[in-house]
Amino acid sequence: MRFTRLLIGSLLAVGVVAAGPAARAGDAKAPLPPLPPASSAGAPKLRAPFGALPAPVNGLPWLGVSMDNGGDLGVRIESVVRGSPAERGGVRAGDRIVAIDGARVTAPGHVSRSVATHKVGDTVTLGLERTGSAISAPVVLGTRPSSDDLMRMHLLGAPAPEWKNVTPLSGAPASMASLKGKVALLDFWASWCGPCRMIAPRLSALKARLGPQGLAVVGITTDPAEQAAVFSERHQMRYPVVVDRDGDTSRAYNVNVLPTLILVDKKGVVRDVFLGFDPGAEARLEQAIRDLLAEPGEPGAAPGVPAPTVPRPGGR
Repeated sequence: MRFTRLLIGSLLAVGVVAAGPAARAGDAKAPLPPLPPASSAGAPKLRAPFGALPAPVNGLPWLGVSMDNGGDLGVRIESVVRGSPAERGGVRAGDRIVAIDGARVTAPGHVSRSVATHKVGDTVTLGLERTGSAISAPVVLGTRPSSDDLMRMHLLGAPAPEWKNVTPLSGAPASMASLKGKVALLDFWASWCGPCRMIAPRLSALKARLGPQGLAVVGITTDPAEQAAVFSERHQMRYPVVVDRDGDTSRAYNVNVLPTLILVDKKGVVRDVFLGFDPGAEARLEQAIRDLLAEPGEPGAAPGVPAPTVPRPGGR
């Protein structure tokens, strides 16, 4: 099994995120074990190597919202994926779905099952309650993305989520905010992850080369503090480590495979995501870092980085 955040599973709005017991032979990606609170299990999924993206789940319709457990008053939308069909249809976080295609909604499963009866390109009509007003929102369903694509949609071009319930080790930064003004590379890892052992010395070398120019590398792990300290010393991890005690920070970043590298610019905006480990992609990672180091760091509007989108169905 791999760890999956509740947000990802419910965002698919047609079922669950794919999960699998192990990576395909030759892949340098380790699946995460379950961490509470976990949700969603599903069919096995083969993982692509570092720098590559799995194709969307062909033909499965997608709305792009996360929902609470619902009740007699409907189902509250907790978040809307950037670039999703729901966002394009004007749906907002905080809206309450009370009906879909005229049928009453009291649980998220009602929405999922209704979406699943449609095809990509069909229009569903959501009956919403927004601050006491009734709203009708027609939404053209898109193609359900892979969980890795969904992670990119969630993060790219948005402010890096603040860390939650972390313990910094040996002078490590205590918050994402403390890295403002630097280009930050966040390395999500675990001691049981083979590819994480391979990438650690390479990231240490990157820090040695580019740290004086303003690069900060921070490792984030759910391992216990003592175990994390031993691993970082044994595997030449010459950068600070933060312990994600309850997995809250990993969930905030939608991390679902290891290693995952999140590249954040000087203004705190996520600019790239690297999944797994492939030595052939190291040059692209370093060039991406150098490009961000060359950008001005003065306060102001972050560079325009559009969120990745799921293509609209043809002709719609």
